[in-house]
Amino acid sequence: MITLRQLLPLALLGLAMPAMALATPALAQTENAEAVSDAVFGPRQPADYAFGAFQRGYFLTAFELALPRAEKGDAAAQTLIAEIYSKGLGVAQNAERAAGWYQLASNNGDRLATFELGMLYQDGVGVPKNRERAAALFRQAAEAGYIPAKYNLALLHVEGIYADPSLTTAAALMKEAADAELPEAQYDYGSMLIEGAGVVPDQAEGARYIGLAAAQGLTAAQVDYATLLYLGQGIAHNLEEAVSWYRRAAESGNPVAQSRYAKLLAVGEGINLDLEESAMWRALARRQGLTDPSLDRLLVSIPDDALARAEERARFWPSAPPGTQTNAQATAPIEVQGPVLPNSTDPENAPSQVVDPAANAAPPAEQEPQDP
Repeated sequence: MITLRQLLPLALLGLAMPAMALATPALAQTENAEAVSDAVFGPRQPADYAFGAFQRGYFLTAFELALPRAEKGDAAAQTLIAEIYSKGLGVAQNAERAAGWYQLASNNGDRLATFELGMLYQDGVGVPKNRERAAALFRQAAEAGYIPAKYNLALLHVEGIYADPSLTTAAALMKEAADAELPEAQYDYGSMLIEGAGVVPDQAEGARYIGLAAAQGLTAAQVDYATLLYLGQGIAHNLEEAVSWYRRAAESGNPVAQSRYAKLLAVGEGINLDLEESAMWRALARRQGLTDPSLDRLLVSIPDDALARAEERARFWPSAPPGTQTNAQATAPIEVQGPVLPNSTDPENAPSQVVDPAANAAPPAEQEPQDP
């Protein structure tokens, strides 16, 4: 008898099967092929065609495929329909319908649906605003292992209104979320380490966590990590790296970073002195309501024509004024390596609760399907 162990090398090499195998019925051949595939790649999971269509942007197709499953109590399908209504993906946005489907999915054990329903109650979208109910849903999702829910629950423990006031509990939850690579949690846990809030103070470890958040693109963390590098707090002093991180955050539109980067340009610290470039970044920060008298004093000697060019560039930023090319455009973006973190008191850097980002951009609205 030909065994699976004997057939497997031949199947992997694409060689002809022995005559005995060729003589087996078609059904047996199919079973053998499936057994070989399972032995090599492991058991196959059923394809989720509704989710596949959703990922590719075919939202109405995803809706139509998910609906029969959702009607039979499939929690994943119910959550998918809720996401489509919540984000208005291919249908008219409808928070009330989204809340209804999230509730069904949550009742059937879907932790993402539980978390998203909590966000709706927290903000009063599609349901009456009820932060106590939101806290209970966050706790339920966190106990089920959902990382963003653990982060939100940690914030509630810090606030101490709808959860027991406990910095120790908050820090433990925050660390779990941070170690799961949630950037907001990395940033906040790093700040807790620096401040010694609920944990033993550890400047170096705090800087490391904030650096991880900065490397993931969290702008507030980039600003604070730049400050840590500038001050040499918890990490070796590195002026050039600090400038690079300030510039990265400034280019992302953060007004604090724009103002601080402008200061460094105005005095030539860690970067070549450039009053016109500094004035442009100052103008961008001012446009967002941030003024700094000390920066104004540094720029008091700028020539009028350079100031006019800087203001004009700020008007069109990030594009160049018509018919011109700025120094910034002629310079390649600065590449920055490594992680980052800081502990800032700037209001722009205050942490906010996390909502899972939508994986797809909304297409033009299509005709809305009807619920059963």
